[in-house]
Parts: sequence; C-alpha cells; structure tokens
Amino acid sequence: MAGIGAAVKCRRLLIAVLAASSLLAAVPSPESHFKHPIGQDRTTLAWADVVSYFQKLAQSSDRIRVEELGKSVEGRPFLAATISSADTIRNLDRYRRIQAGLADPRRTSEAEAAKLIAAGKTVVLITCAAHSTEIASTHTAVEFVYKLLTEDTLKNRAILENTILLLVPSLNPDGVDIVTNWYRKTLGTPFEGSTPPELYHKYLGHDNNRDWYIFSQPETRLTVSKLHNVWHPQIVYDVHQQGAFASRMFVPPWLDPIDPNIDPIIAQGCNMIGAGMAADLTAAGKTGIVINALYDSWTPARHYQAYHGGMRILSESASARIASPITVKKEQIETNALGYGPRERSWNYLEPWLGGEWRLRDIIDYQMIAFESVLYQAATKRTDLLRAFYRVGQRAIARSAPWGFQIPASQRDPGAARKLLETLAFGQVEIQKAENGDYLILMQQPYSAFAKTLLERQHYPDLRVYPGGPPRRPYDVTAQTLPLLFGVDVQTLEMPVPGALRTVQSFPFAAKPLAAADSDTWRAVNRIWKSGASVWREMKSGDFSAKRAPGWKEIPKPRIGLYKSYMPAMDEGWTRWILEQFGFAYSSVDNRLLQAGQLRSRFDAIVFPDESTAMLTNGYRKGAMPEEFSGGIGEQGAEALKQFAAAGGKLIFLNHSCEYAAASLNIKVRNVLSGVSNRDFYSPGSLLNVALDTRHPLALGLPKEIAIWSEGSPAWEANDGQVVARYPQAKLLASGWLLGESYLAGRGALLDVPMGQGRVILFGMRPQYRAQSYQAFKLFFNALVY
Repeated sequence: MAGIGAAVKCRRLLIAVLAASSLLAAVPSPESHFKHPIGQDRTTLAWADVVSYFQKLAQSSDRIRVEELGKSVEGRPFLAATISSADTIRNLDRYRRIQAGLADPRRTSEAEAAKLIAAGKTVVLITCAAHSTEIASTHTAVEFVYKLLTEDTLKNRAILENTILLLVPSLNPDGVDIVTNWYRKTLGTPFEGSTPPELYHKYLGHDNNRDWYIFSQPETRLTVSKLHNVWHPQIVYDVHQQGAFASRMFVPPWLDPIDPNIDPIIAQGCNMIGAGMAADLTAAGKTGIVINALYDSWTPARHYQAYHGGMRILSESASARIASPITVKKEQIETNALGYGPRERSWNYLEPWLGGEWRLRDIIDYQMIAFESVLYQAATKRTDLLRAFYRVGQRAIARSAPWGFQIPASQRDPGAARKLLETLAFGQVEIQKAENGDYLILMQQPYSAFAKTLLERQHYPDLRVYPGGPPRRPYDVTAQTLPLLFGVDVQTLEMPVPGALRTVQSFPFAAKPLAAADSDTWRAVNRIWKSGASVWREMKSGDFSAKRAPGWKEIPKPRIGLYKSYMPAMDEGWTRWILEQFGFAYSSVDNRLLQAGQLRSRFDAIVFPDESTAMLTNGYRKGAMPEEFSGGIGEQGAEALKQFAAAGGKLIFLNHSCEYAAASLNIKVRNVLSGVSNRDFYSPGSLLNVALDTRHPLALGLPKEIAIWSEGSPAWEANDGQVVARYPQAKLLASGWLLGESYLAGRGALLDVPMGQGRVILFGMRPQYRAQSYQAFKLFFNALVY
C-alpha cells in the first residue's frame, strides 16, 4: 500500500510539473507578439500592442495580474501589472493589509509589527516612460516581465517569493503613441529621431513628472490613489533617460541637497539601493555608471513616496535618437557635468564611457540589470526594508516640532483654501476640525512630512560650484510653499490647541457669492457667460454679479487666443489646462494665423506663454523639421501683433516671452537682469515678495502684498506704462533661494503698457505656474477681462 501511495504522489507531482511547464510554455514571447525582437534598431511600440501583450501575459500565467486603473487624459487604458508568486497573487488582499498595518504604527504595536514583517513582502513600484521620447523603459518592462515569468533562476525565484512588483509600463500612454507615430512617420527621412512638434503629454509634456504634489493630471491621480496609497511601496523606481553625451546611466546616491523632511532612513536606503545597482551594473561589465551627481532630492514635485515611508530610486540612461542608433566620438563627450567630469575617472564615476555606438538595445540591457538589481535587493533585504518602513512611520508619529498647522475658518480666498486641503488629503494627510471651525493638521501622523514640506517655507542652501564661484544649480526648483502660492492663511503651531477635534474629509469655507478674492468665482463667471447671460463687475472691489447694479461695469466674455509654437512649450500646456479648468474658452494661435493678420476681428486678448525670444522669433530653423513646422513669428507676425494692439487688442506675455515683447514691439522698458551673471543674481524657481497697486484693475481681488513665482524672470525699469507689481527694497525672498536681491529692489514685476488703443501686459513671473499659483491666477484672469 505504501508503494501505491508513493506512486500516486509521484504521478500528482509529475502532473503538477507538466502543468506548470505547459503554463510557462504558453506565456507569449515579446517577439512573437510584436513581430520583432525587443530593442531592435528603429522599432517602437504602439500602446495598444503593449496593452494586449500584458493582457496575454495575465491570461497565460498565474503570477501576474493586470488591471486597467482608469484612462489617460486622452482616453487610453492606464495599466498596472502586479507580479509575484502564484500564492502571493492569490492572497493580495492579505498583503495589502500587512502593508497598511506597517504603514501606520499608531494601530500596530512593535510585537504585531514583528509578525507582519515576518509574513510580509517588499513592495516595489516600477514606473516607466513618463517622458515619452525616453522610450526604452516600456520595452524593458515588456522583456523583463517575460523573463521573470519564464526563466527559472535563483534570482527570479527570490524576487517572486519575497517581493510584490507593481509595474506601470508607461506613466504616459498617450505619449507612447505620440512619439511612436511621429517616429514611424519620419523614419527614413532627414527628421528621423527628432522629437514631435507637440507636447508628448497633452498638457504637461516633460513636466508630467513635476505633478507629484499638485496631482493635476489623471495619470498622476491614478498612480497615487490606486497604487501608492493602496500599496504603500517600500521602493519606487522611476526609470528615465538623459542626454547622449555624458554618463551611460545615473543611479543614486543623490546629489545634495536632500529635503530635510525626507527621513534619513529613507535617504540612506536610497544610497544603499542605488550603490547596489551601480555595483551590479559594473559587475556585469557596464561602464559609464555615475552616482552622486546631476540629480538632487529636494523638491516633492518629482517624487511622492519619499514623504510616505518609501524610497524613490531614479535611473537616467543615456539616450539614442529615439530608436535610431548613434555613434558618439570621444571629443563629443562633455567635459563638465554637475558633480563629475564625464571624461575623467573619479570616485563616483569609476569607469568612464568615452564613445562608441549607442543604441536602444544598449539602453534596455542597462535597464534590465537595474530592474533585477532593485528587485533582488528588495528580495534579499526584505525584513530589513519592512522593519525600516515601520520605523519611518514611528518617527513620523513622534514628530513634535512643529506640533501642527492651523488653517483658520475665515479665508480671503475660500476656493483656494479648500483646494489646498483637498490636495493634502489626496496625499493621505489627515485633517481635523476644531470646534470653532478652524482646520488643523497635526504632525503626529504617518505622512506629516508631506504636509510639512508643502506648508512651511523652504530655506534652500547656498551651494556653489566652488568656494566663491557661481551657484550650483538645483536640478529643479527650490520652493513649494503652498500657502504662499495659494494665498491661504496657514499658521504654524508650536503647542497643542485646546478643545475637541474631529477628523474630516470635506473642507467647506464660508464664501461670499462672486467675490473677486475667491478663486471659485472665476468658474462661476464662466458658467454665467456660457449660459448666455451678462456679467457685471464693481470696479473698486472687483466683485462680480449676474445682475446689473448702479455704477457696475458690464464685462463681456473675452475672446482669448493662446499662442502655440511648433517648438512645444510646457508653459503653453499648463496655461491651456488652467484656462480649461476655470472654464475659459480659448483658441490656439499658430504662426500662420498670426502672420495672416486681422487678429482683432477674432480676439480680444492673445496670451504668450513662457518661451524665449529665439523660440518665438525663429522657431525651428529650416531643415531641422518638415517645412510646415519651421519658422517662428517672424517680422510679419510681429507687425500683425502691433496692429492688433493698436486696434484695441490686449497682448499678454508671461515670464521670458516678455523679453520678446520688449524687443519686437518697441516697448520702452528694460530688463535690469539682462546680461547679469548668475554669480551675482540667481532665482532658479523661488517665491518672492511683491507689493501690488490694488487700485489697478489687474490687482482686483488681491491683497496689497503677495508672493509670486520667479524662475529666471525679468524685472523691469519702465519708462512707459504702469507698474502693477513692484519688488520691495528689502526682504524679497519668501521661500526658496535668491542671490542678488539688490538687483530687484524697487523694480517692476508686472507692467501694464498702453499701445495704441490697446495694451501690452508684461508678467515678469509665471502667474499660472504648474497649476499651483492660485493667488496669482487672479492677476492672469484679470488681464484676460481687463
């Protein structure tokens, strides 16, 4: 009988093995699905094909689950794949509960946490192709998952058994198709490998990885709400590409500075994982690996998880020409880069890459090693990473300085105050309400670091390339203080407030209907216009009404044109998004429409987003792009703009486009910063104080003093027109980093200049900055209707 039992067991085992082999054999290879090897020269992937491939993987393996989280901004499926052992996939709810328990130490004791750590898995989120010209990582995702599911190696076993991989094959599905379609269209032409003549995200272009605390776009909101906030990953690995003429790949450690609100445990973990990636790449024979260079870890606009208990790992691989190979000569390698010399050996760049062929397949090879390295480290360090994750939460709930932040119930801009709290709540910040109606954000909660970095003022360190030398540029901007950007009264509390508190999920503020100070008023005004009714405005307070009143001025619905260059500008996309969110109707204006003239018959106001004079004037040079996308505004367009203003039209220029206006429209103003070295003046994305002339129509609804967004912005000495916003004589910096404030002292930041029967409005700022400048939105909206 014992022999029969053993035989039965053997047969069962054989059946199980055969079934498993059959299952693995059924997993489709990428080559069979896409009809070419992954990484083959001059091949790109269409998003529909990527989606169908992942769906086939889910149908053929019990170790992967694929979910459509929602739709992209243009309606494409937004995918996430969950990959682990078959047993883990069957019990995902259990592991989500484990993650939730470790994420909030207030409800999980040390003893309970120890049990959860023993039972849990390291959760790793890998996000690909946010920037759609950086195509390799979607290809890498396809190939890596196939090999993880089909190749039985010791490392793959460890990864599947000890980790849960959340994989987003592209954070920007629309961009995958935008770039693929353009690349295929131009393949074999002189324009092969060029970037599309449009933003590769409908609104944000390259700025879509600057959306990780304002959450403006559906792709960001889906990733945060359905992955980050559900799974609380210990590691988030964001896969990118960089320029072609320096290192082959960057991985952490980060360059200084690191935001002090990021827990040192997280920062040290990034150092550890990144250095491990560099070691694994080097051991695999890959050269050109740089660490501790180029990229800092300061602004939360580029990462979310670092303020939510996990690490943000970044890799930046050298690029080819989309999918076309390049040959790099030694003399083309850059001589200097931030933090290292690309032609020289150094401690953080031990094996320089000094030229040769570079192709899509090379990028994928580097990324395949990096993917495996992150996941294998996550697998082998599982208990340490889970324990550190729990410890970060313990330190967060023990935070005592400050005790919290208070948002008074009475606010000048109720709409902006509500939006600020909704933004924090979306980031899982707990908000409480006091008996007097004030809102409170206590720091004794797991994600207090996220609230703190967004609510406090930034003090960016004065970093120099060498002592006494020029500033060492930050990778992105230096300030993110939402109360200043939103114009919301937020008070820091060092001591607890008395009285009962209750946690709330909605944040109403008392609001006066159609008040000029309330951001929401502009949505209401546009709804009135859309209904066909008239809008009236009291020109002292700026308040609106749908009913005529004595002394009030009728405000007609503005006919708005927004300049759209063939050299895609992110600021143009952000401006479109803001106009649409607040209900403004607008039309895009290209070079041909400008040059055709007769603009006054179509528009009341034309807006020029933040672009350089060269981009606006010349656009793409002839031969750089197909003929229909070449050229800029040119002399003919400039003359048409003069005629438009002379006939009563408004020209509105934002930030650097103001310099085009000054040069091309013969406006008698001077940018006092023109030609000033960054050794002497530097404002790389900071909040600066200005005083407003509140008697002027542009300033209706605003207080006398506000903070504006300054990013290399012009400052004016004006011989013509009226200064509406002026820098004070001292104490200009509100948040971030500013060198050389004396250059700005007393100068103009916003000018209203008459031209014929019309006017030119020069914003020496970005008043619609990345969908965040709620207070300055009102300056911009006033300009549209003034």
